[in-house]
Amino acid sequence: MPQIADAQTPSPPARSAAAVPAIKVPLLDLRGQYQAIAAEIMPILEKVCESQQFILGRYVTQFESAAADYCGCREAIGVSSGTDALLLACMALGIGPGDAVVTTPYSFFATAGAVARAGARPLFCDVDAASFNIDPAAVRALLEQHCERRAGELVHRSSGTRVRALLPVHLFGQCVDMAALRALALEYRLRLIEDAAQAIGAQCADGARAASVGDVGCLSFFPTKNLGAFGDAGMCTTQDASLAEHMRVLRVHGGKPKYYHAFIGGNFRLDELQAAVLQIKLRHLDAWTAARARNAELYAQMFSRAGLVERIGLPAAAAGARHVWNQYVIRAERRDALRAYLTQRGVGTEIYYPVPLHRQQCFAHLGHAAGEFPIAERAAAESLALPIFPELQPQQLQYVVECIAAFYS
Repeated sequence: MPQIADAQTPSPPARSAAAVPAIKVPLLDLRGQYQAIAAEIMPILEKVCESQQFILGRYVTQFESAAADYCGCREAIGVSSGTDALLLACMALGIGPGDAVVTTPYSFFATAGAVARAGARPLFCDVDAASFNIDPAAVRALLEQHCERRAGELVHRSSGTRVRALLPVHLFGQCVDMAALRALALEYRLRLIEDAAQAIGAQCADGARAASVGDVGCLSFFPTKNLGAFGDAGMCTTQDASLAEHMRVLRVHGGKPKYYHAFIGGNFRLDELQAAVLQIKLRHLDAWTAARARNAELYAQMFSRAGLVERIGLPAAAAGARHVWNQYVIRAERRDALRAYLTQRGVGTEIYYPVPLHRQQCFAHLGHAAGEFPIAERAAAESLALPIFPELQPQQLQYVVECIAAFYS
């Protein structure tokens, strides 16, 4: 866990939930965040409306520059959503029919969905039990044991597809072991796409920021993310100027100059209104991240004092890295019963994710059986996200812990 100096504020002794007045603790409430920055946002929105330029204007350009600097990248390309960022990355790297992309079975659907929409095949590898992120050892085992070189291409034996890329996800706000995956990508001559939709600002132990290590990084600014827009928005990042230019062309239907199309792209443009909002919110992101880290530390202290660390699995932050706590996800015995109990007591929760991707009906044709990726399947059965947003008060966190203690008592 990160060490936060003011996280040592003593909390009241643990009490039974029955002795505590019911407190509403939503999983996420964005109203407090908005009220604090409304005076900054509304004048900018008025300027955009006065200009009547709503697509790819100066605020998009300004936000791209600021986001690239924040992520430690040379280039940033604003797009219409995190999902479209993933799809654009695949298209820009030439991934399509007959190709395969190695990725995780435990993530939001868009990760594997974008691979499939590009016409390629997702190749799943199991995850690490502590971080929920894809396990580099499982990736190496797949590449060594189930793939072979044919005519200079790496081919997945059972499907006959060409393995083109690795697509790890920095899940819940913590970076994958990118050093290990980057080494595998170089060894096997694969492209590397980072799904950093939940991890803007997260850092690896070596200091590299999420979305800065791979060939392309993909960000989501869905309203519930740590950096959220007022609707859908996303971004691709890269250190490669020529690749960035290619993605800029592809996001406008592959046309450059206008109405002349060397490529078939898509409508992946970022709205000017969203960019203006995000530019302002980015200035506050580090403060919000610090508040999330403080809440995570308080949870750890409170769960320990309540004697719950043997009953639930607390999330772990990798040593020397920066976890941005997009979600605070515990492992819980009798997870579904606990969730129902918390709901009755006014505590919001969510299950990320109840069905691993290899067991989704739309991927049945891939032929994966139950139990094939046991760590991911166990995570799907045990994981429960608790409220972690920056504006939460210590008494609200204490109430969550007391309710969980009462359930297990």
